Amino acid sequence: MVLPQAVLAVLLVINEILNAGDAITAFSLLLYSLTFNLRERVARAFALLLACVVLGHFGDVLVSTAYSQTELALWLRMQWLAIGLLPAAYMHLTDALLAATGRPSRGRRGMAVRIGYVVGAALAVAVGLGDGVVDGVAQQASAAYLRPGPLFYLYTVFLTASLIISGRNLYRAYLRCLTRTSRRRMVYLMLGAVGPVLSIFPFLTFAGPLMLAVPVLFWSVQILTNIYVAGSLVLMAYSVAYFGVSYPDRVVKSRLFQWILRGPVVASTVLAVMVLVNRAASLFGLEQSRLVPFAMVASLLLLQLLITLIRPPIERWLFYGEDRIEVARLHLLEERLLTSGDLRQFLESILNAVCDIHRTPSAFFAVVGPNGLDLEVAVGPGDPIRQMEDIPPLLMSEGQFDVPALGKVFNWGSHWLIPLRTAETHELIGLLGMQARSAQPDFSSEEAVALHGLADKAAVALTDRLLQREVFGVVDRLVPQVEAIQRMRAASRFAGIGELGMPTDFVRTETDLIDFVREALGHYWGGPRLLQSPLLGLRVVSHSLAEHDGNPVNALRAILKRGIDRTRPEGERRFTAEWMLYNILEMKFLEGRKVRDVALRLAMSEADLYRKQRVAIEAVARAIAEMERQAGNDGVSGDESRASRAPSTHSEN
Repeated sequence: MVLPQAVLAVLLVINEILNAGDAITAFSLLLYSLTFNLRERVARAFALLLACVVLGHFGDVLVSTAYSQTELALWLRMQWLAIGLLPAAYMHLTDALLAATGRPSRGRRGMAVRIGYVVGAALAVAVGLGDGVVDGVAQQASAAYLRPGPLFYLYTVFLTASLIISGRNLYRAYLRCLTRTSRRRMVYLMLGAVGPVLSIFPFLTFAGPLMLAVPVLFWSVQILTNIYVAGSLVLMAYSVAYFGVSYPDRVVKSRLFQWILRGPVVASTVLAVMVLVNRAASLFGLEQSRLVPFAMVASLLLLQLLITLIRPPIERWLFYGEDRIEVARLHLLEERLLTSGDLRQFLESILNAVCDIHRTPSAFFAVVGPNGLDLEVAVGPGDPIRQMEDIPPLLMSEGQFDVPALGKVFNWGSHWLIPLRTAETHELIGLLGMQARSAQPDFSSEEAVALHGLADKAAVALTDRLLQREVFGVVDRLVPQVEAIQRMRAASRFAGIGELGMPTDFVRTETDLIDFVREALGHYWGGPRLLQSPLLGLRVVSHSLAEHDGNPVNALRAILKRGIDRTRPEGERRFTAEWMLYNILEMKFLEGRKVRDVALRLAMSEADLYRKQRVAIEAVARAIAEMERQAGNDGVSGDESRASRAPSTHSEN
């Protein structure tokens, strides 16, 4: 009997650690979704599902540490907020997935999600207020659970129905994925979707006495389940991370991998160390030992060091694939990049060496810019460039001195100037100047050799900076095109190849469209957000160019006005709730009134006005999206009709 009890005690400790680890993992991934991908509907729905998992596992941790029956009952009933909302969260997530793959809801799926949330909230309230769904607390084999009430099995039916709907939505979303990569990620999502159900559903309430008949077996299965749940959450987070982002796959993987390492892995490991050291200290009679905080701090620092050492090679091996060489070159450029601050620091050290060698109080570097010579860095008193009216051309014959081992040196007032040229083209890129000690150069051979070496080093640094500027110029021209390609690639991951036909400077997502409409309306009567709006790439705008003398800005302004008019109710204008959205749009954007004036005219607070304005802009965005779809359909119909009217070669013969 002693051995099974010892095994059971070990299993309980492991299960307690894994429960807390699952809660930490779910909470960390929830923060990840809210931080990096909140604008995407799929990510928001996944965040709600993660919130249920966090609450459920957090309740398990509190239950395992409760000291009284009252506290035990409180935490067990609190978990029903997650248990009740879980079915609706599943339907919400799968509905968002199906919409993201190009099959938006026509009303029925959205209504099912709303009904699910209402039923789930009602179940949670019923559990908190009475014993209809669950009854009192039962304890068996170190496990505590609530006994089933008369309505509990109705919840089981509700969960089963919602899972069937969710599974069907997931399968439909999988069928709509056209690429091998998107299908693989959807499979990951389907495999991971089982985990939250296993972690949240109250199996002990459903069949507690039967499951706890063999405690060692039950807790062993529970440990395996907790391990699977952690893996399933990571699988789901990995799949969801690609929705709504235009970053390359390697960036998404690297960011999530680093987040998991520094979040769930570190936090769970430190927690495990704390529990194990605390239990070990208790066995040796060292309660309240200082070993616990020492072990926690040591494990935290060691884990951070280990992650810093192993993360880069693991990322290169796992995520970069055939692109390792290209990415390594980019990382090398990032690490070796000579910034303006680095260049000034290097040139200043050279100038200090020049002053030491030549025994002069001041020296400077001037670089050749588009407007002439500019002082880059100087040591010693004064600004020699500004003190002198002009620098004579360096090719003039007077004032030149040939110094052995140094080359030509030019006299400029009270300074000696040494030209700095590129190694390949010998183009002048700058000057090394130093205060003169005499009317003619009096450099010794050792000084001349040393100054020549320092001047060459400065020329190499200035040449590298010029090359980097050329690289940055190319990058500045390349980035907008790359971003457009990445946006199209991201849009076609799950929504299909039809997204590749959209304009390159326009992102066909609901959130982006709303943002673009808001910015364009803010500059309705002129401004960069209207003149440079991505909405100028819409088909409906290009179709309206002929009506506005080929002016795309006026065409976009007309489309925005048409979208606002679509929010106008029938009949004569009034200042009632029905006309609220149109009145806000018309007074705020078309008439250009101030927020305070509009709020006073509509008899509402400014905070309420901003909320209603957001709803109004969303209505305009929906209207423009509908116009864009109609323009696309008209374009396709026009092409087909022109094709049907084209003369046939056979008929001509």
